[in-house]
Amino acid sequence: MAASIGTVGDAYDNSLMESTIGLFKTELIKPRRPWKTLSEVELATAEWVDWYCHRRLHGEIGHTPPVEYETNYYRETAKHQVTVKI
Repeated sequence: MAASIGTVGDAYDNSLMESTIGLFKTELIKPRRPWKTLSEVELATAEWVDWYCHRRLHGEIGHTPPVEYETNYYRETAKHQVTVKI
């Protein structure tokens, strides 16, 4: 484990991580225990992260997966950029 990258005395990075870790434990770790090997946990974690980022429907962003929302955001942002030719 590595130390938090936040500065001492603030919790700007903790709340998001604690929420995500809570979901991870509730949705994956606890329901499927007992785990037999570390490799089994690692593979399941990789699959969960892939689902969480690429297929999970997120209500706050129009019930679209986060990666799709981000792609659409940058596509729209690029359309509205002004280019100047000199």
